[in-house]
Amino acid sequence: MLSNALSRLGGSAARHPWRVIAAWLLAAVVAVVAAATLGGRTADEMSAPGLDSQQAAALIERAGTGEQGMTAQVVVTPTAAGTPVPKEALARLQDEIRRLPHVVGTAGLVSPDGRVAVVRVQYPEQDQLSAADLDALVGLVERLRGELPLRIEMGGDLFYAFSDAGAGIGELIGLLAAAAILFLAFGSLVAAALPIGMALFGLTVGVSTMTVLAGAIQIPTFAPVLGSMVGLGVGIDYALFVLARHREYLGQGVEHHEAAGLAVATAGRPVVFAGGTVVVSILGMAVANVPFMTIGGLAVSIVVLVMVVASVTLLPAFLGLAGARLARSRGLRVARGVGWRPWIRHVNRHPALYALGATALLVAATLPLFALRVGLPDDGSMPASRTERQAYDLVAAAFGPGTNGPLVIAVDLAGDPGVADRLATAVAADPGIASVAPPQVDAAAGVATLVVFPTTGPQDRATADTVSRLRATVLPGVVGAGPASAHVGGAAAALSDVGRRTSERLPFFVAAVLALSFVLLLLVFRSVLVPLKAVLLNLLSIGASYGVLVAVFQWGWGGSLIGLESTVPIVSFIPMFLFAILFGLSMDYEVFLLSRVREEYQRTGDNAASVVEGVAGTARVITSAALIMVAVFLSFSFAEDPSTKMFGLGLATAIFVDATVVRMVLVPATMTLLGRANWWLPGWLDRLLPGSSGPGRSPVGPEAPPAREVVHQP
Repeated sequence: MLSNALSRLGGSAARHPWRVIAAWLLAAVVAVVAAATLGGRTADEMSAPGLDSQQAAALIERAGTGEQGMTAQVVVTPTAAGTPVPKEALARLQDEIRRLPHVVGTAGLVSPDGRVAVVRVQYPEQDQLSAADLDALVGLVERLRGELPLRIEMGGDLFYAFSDAGAGIGELIGLLAAAAILFLAFGSLVAAALPIGMALFGLTVGVSTMTVLAGAIQIPTFAPVLGSMVGLGVGIDYALFVLARHREYLGQGVEHHEAAGLAVATAGRPVVFAGGTVVVSILGMAVANVPFMTIGGLAVSIVVLVMVVASVTLLPAFLGLAGARLARSRGLRVARGVGWRPWIRHVNRHPALYALGATALLVAATLPLFALRVGLPDDGSMPASRTERQAYDLVAAAFGPGTNGPLVIAVDLAGDPGVADRLATAVAADPGIASVAPPQVDAAAGVATLVVFPTTGPQDRATADTVSRLRATVLPGVVGAGPASAHVGGAAAALSDVGRRTSERLPFFVAAVLALSFVLLLLVFRSVLVPLKAVLLNLLSIGASYGVLVAVFQWGWGGSLIGLESTVPIVSFIPMFLFAILFGLSMDYEVFLLSRVREEYQRTGDNAASVVEGVAGTARVITSAALIMVAVFLSFSFAEDPSTKMFGLGLATAIFVDATVVRMVLVPATMTLLGRANWWLPGWLDRLLPGSSGPGRSPVGPEAPPAREVVHQP
C-alpha cells in the first residue's frame, strides 16, 4: 500500500533527519557542480515539423547565406537633430562591429531622409553563441557612444536570447509574502520557515538538473523561469498540506516522529497524486507536436517531481528536527474551519442563487477569451526605458513597422534561376508588402532567398494575413506546378505557424486532459456527477483566467499595474501550458476538499451536513495554500518580460478563482443542489471499476482515517 510505504518513509526521515538532510545537501552540491561543468544554455527554436516556415529554414540552412543564424540591430541617429547620419561615423561603427567575435557580417540601411540608419549584425546560430557575445556588442556600443556624434540603440534576436529579463526582485517579494501567510496560518516562525526551506532546496536541485539537461538537448528560455515559478508554488503548497496534518497529530498527543510518518502517509498521498497529475498533464502537451513545448514541459516536470520527493523525504526530516516545538502556537486552529462554517451554511441555505451568481460571474470573465489572439511579444512591448524598445521605435518611425519583422522567402530553384526574380516582382506587388530586397542566389545549392518587409508590424494580425496570402496565392501563382518551390520563413512567419499549430491542437489536448480528470476522479470517489461537476468547474476557472489575460494584455485593462506599457498578443504556447499546469493544481484542491466531504457523508448519510463539515474543515488550509501560490505566481507578473508576466498573472488568477469562487461558493452550492445524487454510481459501472475504496475511505484523499490505523492493517 502507498500509505504504508509513505508512513515508513516519513517516519524514517523524521527519526534520522541528519542523514536525509545530508543526502539532500549532497544532491544539491552535485546538481550545482554538474550544472556548472556539464550544463548547457537555453535556446529558442520556434519551429515544428511539417510547417512551411520549417521548410524555409531548412532551405536557408542549405544555402549557407547566414540568414538562419541570429541577428542584432544597431540603430543610429545623429545627436544633432535634423541632420543626416554622418557617413564616416556609420562606416566606423560597421567596421568595429565586424571585428567582434562570431560576427558573420553586417548590412547597412539608411532611411529615405537620411536621419536614421540600421546596421543589421549577422551571427551564427544560437548554440554557437553565449551571453559574452551580447556583452561584447553592448560594451563596444557603450564605448562608441562617447566617441561618435551618434545616438545608438540596440535590439534583435541576440538581446532576446541572452538578456536577463527574469522575475528579479518580484520572486523575493513572492517568497516574503508566502512566509507571512505561513506565519499567520501557523503562528510559528519555525513552521513558516520549513516549507520555504524545503522549496528552496528542491528548487536548487530541480533547476540545476534542468541546466544539466540543457547540455544534452535544447531547453527553451522560458523553462527555467516557469520551472522556478511552478516549483516554488507547488513546493510550498505540498509542504503546507503535510505540515498542517503533522500539527493535527501533535495536537492529539502523538509523538513527533510518529506524527511525521502519519502526516506523510495521509497528506503525502494527495501530494503524490497531485504532483503526478501535474507531470502527466504537462507531458501530455506532446500532442501539439511542437518540440520546444514538449521539451519545455519535460524540464518543468523535473522540478515538480523533485518537489514531490522533497515533500515526503526532506520535509519530514525537518519536522523531526523541529520536534514538539511545532505544536506550541495558536496556529493549530487552522484546520478547524470555525470561521468558514457560517459562510458555508449561508451558501447552502441559498444554493441556487449562489450557483447561478457565481457561474454568471465566471462566464462573464471568460467572454474575452473569444477575442484571443496568439503571437509573441517583441521589442515593441518592452519598457520605454530599454534600448531594445527605443531601437524598435526608431526603426518603425523611419522605415515602417514591417522592418522590425522581415519575412524570408526561401526558393528551391530546381534548375530555374529566373524564378527568384519573378517571385520578387510578384511579392512586391502584394498590398501587404512594403519592399523586397534583391534575391540572394546560391547557385551551387540551388537556393535563393528574398528578404521581404511587410507594411505592418510583426505583432499585427495583418502580418499573419499577409503570410497566409503569400502562401495561398502569390507564391503558387509564380512557381505553379513546376519543379521550383517557395516557402515563407522568418521569425514572424515561424511564430504565426507555431501559434496556428497550437491553436489547432489545443481542443484535442483539452479534451484529453478533461477525460483523464473525469476518469481519475471517478476512480477516487466512485461517483459520476462529482467528476463531471469538477470538469465543468475546472473549465470555468481556467476560462476566467484566459479571459483576464486577454483583457489585460490585448485590451490593456489594468496593464499599467503590472508594468505593461503596450498591448501585446498572448504568447502562442502559454494557453496550453496554463491548462496543463492548472489542471494538476486544481485536482489537488479537488481531492483534498471532496475527500473530507465524502468521508462525512459516508459517516452520517446527511448530504447537507457533510458539505458544510467537509468544506469548512478544509477551507482554511486550501485558502492558505492558494494565497501562497497566488503570492508566488503574482510576483512573477512584475518581471520585464511579457511572457513571464502572462504566466504569473494567468496562474495567479486561476488559482485565486479556483480556491475562492469555485471551492467556497460553487462546490458547496452545487453539491447541496444535487443532494444524494452526488454519490450516484450505476451498479454496472461500479463492477467495471478496479478496486473498491471501502466505506468511508478514499484511495488517495488526505482525509482518510488516521494513518496509524492504515499502517497496522494486514
